[in-house]
Amino acid sequence: KSQLHRCISNFRIEVNSITMSEAKVNPMRDIKVDKLILNCCVGESGDRLTRAARVLEQLTGQQPVYSKARYTLRSFGIRRNEKIAVHVTVRGEKALEILERGLKVKEYELLQANFSDTGNFGFGISEHIDLGIKYDPTTGIYGMDFYVNLTRCGARVAKRKVRRSRVGFNHKITKEDSIKWFQDKFEGVVLAKAI
Repeated sequence: KSQLHRCISNFRIEVNSITMSEAKVNPMRDIKVDKLILNCCVGESGDRLTRAARVLEQLTGQQPVYSKARYTLRSFGIRRNEKIAVHVTVRGEKALEILERGLKVKEYELLQANFSDTGNFGFGISEHIDLGIKYDPTTGIYGMDFYVNLTRCGARVAKRKVRRSRVGFNHKITKEDSIKWFQDKFEGVVLAKAI
């Protein structure tokens, strides 16, 4: 009888240890990419801007959106409401795939300054042909900014129309969380300052 009790108690200890280890992994805490924004600022309207839009469309397969200048700057030669940039928002698997290509150009190295306090991060590349797009002399070469918006499950409560609420402080993504996610997901290196 005592041996049976010992077996039952050992079994309970094993089951408890398994459930405790499972309980530590909370799927609601998982960080994922909400969206990736690609921005290409040309600084002038006209032919160069339409060519930049063609590059973004070629890269993402989506129709890009034009951005206008907020005010006139004589020194830059831009007027208010003139189209000067083009951007596109990508979500899902395509966003991860394009992000991977962009980070490969940066050799998976980012600076701490690339990460914001709200847990998002961004970086820039100087030549779009590094992403694997074939060089076309008629198009030229364009640089672009990548900006990644990270989120956790449940962020919708702050954005929905009915019964809107706030995301709790512990559930918000911090700079440290996003740096750790980047290092785990892409095995990337985060430098304190540029070498």
